[in-house]
Amino acid sequence: MRYAHGRARRAGAALAAVLTWAGLLAGAAGCTPGGGGTGLEGVFGKSRAPKEVIRVTPDDGGKSVRSGDRLRVRVPGGHLESVSVVRSQDAQETPVTGHISADGTTWEPDEDKLALAAKYTVDAVATDENGRRTARHTTFTTYVPDQRFIAYVTPENRATVGTGMIVSLAFNREIADRAAVERAVRVTAKPAVEIRPHWFGKDRLDFRPETYWQPGTQVTVDLRLRDVQGAPGVYGLQYKTFSFTVGRSQVSLVDAADHTMEVRRDGRLIATVPITAGAPEHTTYNGKMVVMDMLEVTRMNGRTVGFGGEYDIPDVPHAMQLTDSGTFLHGNYWAPDAPGSVNVSHGCIGLRDVKGGSADTPAGWFFDRSLVGDVVEVVHSNDKKVSPDNGLGGWNMGWKEWKAGGAGK
Repeated sequence: MRYAHGRARRAGAALAAVLTWAGLLAGAAGCTPGGGGTGLEGVFGKSRAPKEVIRVTPDDGGKSVRSGDRLRVRVPGGHLESVSVVRSQDAQETPVTGHISADGTTWEPDEDKLALAAKYTVDAVATDENGRRTARHTTFTTYVPDQRFIAYVTPENRATVGTGMIVSLAFNREIADRAAVERAVRVTAKPAVEIRPHWFGKDRLDFRPETYWQPGTQVTVDLRLRDVQGAPGVYGLQYKTFSFTVGRSQVSLVDAADHTMEVRRDGRLIATVPITAGAPEHTTYNGKMVVMDMLEVTRMNGRTVGFGGEYDIPDVPHAMQLTDSGTFLHGNYWAPDAPGSVNVSHGCIGLRDVKGGSADTPAGWFFDRSLVGDVVEVVHSNDKKVSPDNGLGGWNMGWKEWKAGGAGK
């Protein structure tokens, strides 16, 4: 097949954000070994990897950051090419303006203080002293006033998403009265479809229909959490409505044994793409995974997902996050002969690409035709099925079991 020239526009709001669960987790990019997903513990709270070219404070994955803490991006050598910072607060997104120093080594915001009860996302690109380009993607959340709880929500307000999107609320505090909080959240769709909640632990509440959304569905999420008591003496802060649109259907089937990925658009096969999956000692999860985040370029360091110094690639192109524990579908330029013939990754799915990324490669072609919320299903891998709470993996749970996970009315 041939890969079309140029970059198709990603659906507008797929990059505009609300407070996103997926965004909270994407900062620790890397390929995890199948069957060894580390969950949240494997993503939050990690110290900066050695030889980090771009240094961001507050730390990646930081929580309850105080408003007086300093936000800064710097490079000890080389210079910053670009820095983008976005503040997401109460279902609204605002760019944070700032400036790069004259010597190109530091970026600082124009505003003096960080906002409370917000999530900050930092994307920076720099060139080191040897002329090598590298990227950094980090997130942190700021302090929520005592006696209040909030929900970080995915997907983004006004987004156009794939048919596999799951509405996910991640709470900043454990919820004791889950039934009360569940009653305060309403998810509806046009055309109407049954949508049911499922709790994962005490701090995450997901919603989905029995099967993938129909293309064109309009979904509305009403948060009526303000003054709802979620735990003794702890009350909700948000009273907000947001919505998203379900775009076309795209479901891709990865056959790890055959080294191929069949891409189907609205049920029709549009391409068969060569892939490389996890090597025998680092197999890829089986099961249905949902695209959580899309990054033109990102760094992947094995230390951030539980490996030692096995790999550290500063400029992985066309990276699409599939699980919380670090599984990505991404471009691969360092093993160009692997896709279609052999599995060599640490659990990720690799498509042929070139250094710097190109639209005229399988990875660039697929990236330009994908949305957050698209489904990637893996079969014939020598591994277990991905856990329903690892990323937006709820489609791996049967409908009866899913409905049983609600707190009740």
